[in-house]
Amino acid sequence: MKRMKLYEAEDKMIDLISDNYSMLQGLSAFGIRLGFGDKTVDEVCREQDVDCYTFLTVVNFLINGYTPKETDEKISVKTLLGYLQASHRFFLDFQLPSIRAKLEKSLCKGDGLAALILRLYDEYAHDIHLHMKYEEKTLFPYVEALLRGEQTSGYNVEIFSKHHSDTTGKFQELKNIIIKYLPHNGLANNQLTATLYDIYNNEEWLLNHSNVEEVLFVPAIRILEQRAKNDDVSARISSMIKNAEAKESISEREKEIIVCLVQGMSNKEIANRLFISVNTVMTHRRNISRKLQIHSLAGLTIYAIAGNLIDMRCLDATSQSS
Repeated sequence: MKRMKLYEAEDKMIDLISDNYSMLQGLSAFGIRLGFGDKTVDEVCREQDVDCYTFLTVVNFLINGYTPKETDEKISVKTLLGYLQASHRFFLDFQLPSIRAKLEKSLCKGDGLAALILRLYDEYAHDIHLHMKYEEKTLFPYVEALLRGEQTSGYNVEIFSKHHSDTTGKFQELKNIIIKYLPHNGLANNQLTATLYDIYNNEEWLLNHSNVEEVLFVPAIRILEQRAKNDDVSARISSMIKNAEAKESISEREKEIIVCLVQGMSNKEIANRLFISVNTVMTHRRNISRKLQIHSLAGLTIYAIAGNLIDMRCLDATSQSS
C-alpha cells in the first residue's frame, strides 16, 4: 500500500507541483504566481502573501484526502474565501466558456444532434452558474461580514450547508451522449476526445471545489461564528455595565446589598447583617433593579464581578460552603 505523503512547509514548491500537476489550478486560485524557482512552500507563500498553513491544508486534503480536526483554528477563513472566490472566476469566466467553444468547434454545424448537445451543455453550465452566484450573493458576503466583526441575522453557515449540493453529476448525461453517438470522422473524434478530457477534468475540479467548501470552509466558518458570538456576549456585558454607570449611580448601601445578594443571602439575613428592616432591603432591591436594569441574580453577579465589588474566589468559597 502506497504511503500517504503529507506536504510540509519545508518541501520545495516545484516538487509539490511536479508530483501533482492538478494543483496548478489551485496555485492560481491562491494567487500564487509561477516562476518561484526552487523555493520552499513556506518561502513562496510568505513572498506572495498567502497563509502557508491554509494552503498546505487544502493541498493535503485534495491530494491525500487528509482532513484536519473541525476545531482547527489555524485555518485562515480569509485565505480560504479568496481561494474559493478565485475558483469561481476560473470556472465561470474561463473554464466553462472554453469548453463550450471547443465543443462547438468539434460538432458538425447544422446537425440536429449537435444542437441538442450544445443545448444540454448550456443547461448544465447555467445550473453551475446559478449555484456559484448563490454563494457569491449570500455565503461570501456573510463571511466577509463575520471577518469584519459584524453580526448578520437570519443567515448562518448551517443554512448554507443544509442546501449545499454537488454539481459534478450534471455532465454525466452529456458525456454519455458524446461517447455513445458521436463522432462521424477521425478529425471530429480527436477534437471531441480532447473536449471530453476537459469535461472530465472540469468535473474533478468542481468536485474538489465542493469538497473544500463542505469539509474545510464550513467548519472554519463555524469557528468564526462562535468567536463572533462570544465577542457579542462580551460586548453586551460591557454595554450593560456602561449603561448602568451612565444612569443613576449605585449608593454604597446598595453596593453592600448587591454583595449580600450575590453571596446568596435572603432579605432577612441582609437586614440582620446591615441592621436595617426587611422593607428597607426590599426598597433598595427595587432601586437597584431600576438603576441597573438588571433583574436576575446572574446579572447582578456579573455586575458585581465586573465592578470589582466581589472576587470570583469569594463566590467559589461561598458555593463550596453552602
